[in-house]
Amino acid sequence: MVSDQDRIILIKYRIQQAHETVELAEFLLTYNKTVVCANRVYYGMFYALTALALKHQYETSKHSQFIGWFNKKFVYAIENMD
Repeated sequence: MVSDQDRIILIKYRIQQAHETVELAEFLLTYNKTVVCANRVYYGMFYALTALALKHQYETSKHSQFIGWFNKKFVYAIENMD
């Protein structure tokens, strides 16, 4: 179990990691490196999702479980709002 203080530190770290990764993707795009750029965009989103999951005290090491959790918690919830 992660302490509240460690959780905040991890969230900040993942958000910073997401920003840096997206900045790298933008740089790669300017040089037409689209395949590597797409990879960096994916990981930038993954790092941001990791921060969101930490905020909601959800932890897993599998990408597919993160995506499933996000869809269930946020995407499906929005679709079913009246």
